Amino acid sequence: STCACVEYYGKALESLIKQVKIMSIHGKMKHKRNKIFTEFRKLPGGILVCTDVMARGIDIPEVHWVLQYDPPSSASAFVHRCGRTARIGNVGSALVFLLPMEESYVNFLSINQKCPMQEMKPQTNVSDLLPKLQSMALADRAVFEKGMKAFVSYVQAYAKHECNLIFRIKDLDFASLAKGFALLKMPKMPELRGKSFPDFTPVAVNTDSISFKDKNREKQRQKQLEQQR
Repeated sequence: STCACVEYYGKALESLIKQVKIMSIHGKMKHKRNKIFTEFRKLPGGILVCTDVMARGIDIPEVHWVLQYDPPSSASAFVHRCGRTARIGNVGSALVFLLPMEESYVNFLSINQKCPMQEMKPQTNVSDLLPKLQSMALADRAVFEKGMKAFVSYVQAYAKHECNLIFRIKDLDFASLAKGFALLKMPKMPELRGKSFPDFTPVAVNTDSISFKDKNREKQRQKQLEQQR
């Protein structure tokens, strides 16, 4: 749903899936967008992590799966996203992830877009990759900061969802969401003010001590910290 989520999960997938080409694209890239899109079209296979910037008006041959991690803010965008696969007589699949409290979205799409859906049972024997993501955040401040920004942007986008009777921010389980983003601690943001999260255990580390792998960025950060002191 957001550029920050694309950047974070794109980076995560690059590290977690080794034999597959992962590319990321979103609206803030501007000049790089066309280059990435052209490169992706030429690939024999791969994964493109993207915002709704890729939902319509583009043609990529033989897309087998469209995985919608975030339900789009408008019902028409849902159909446009699904339309990236199964083009010109080809067969393809589209999947949207929904929380139990969001399941009425299925009926909404059925009525609003004449788009019937079938439930897909959760996969069994799924690997727990969250500890790996946390390790990445502990090893590089860039990953830690990307995760925090992604979480904040996700919550803000959820609060602005067009179907706010189905996607209600007051129903969000922030502790579980933070675990799903593999956060080391809860961020400070207006939506969380005054709330406690007994189900979320922050990592026992001073996050200010996490340094950037990029030496120039770390040097700049240390300079800023020195000025603050």
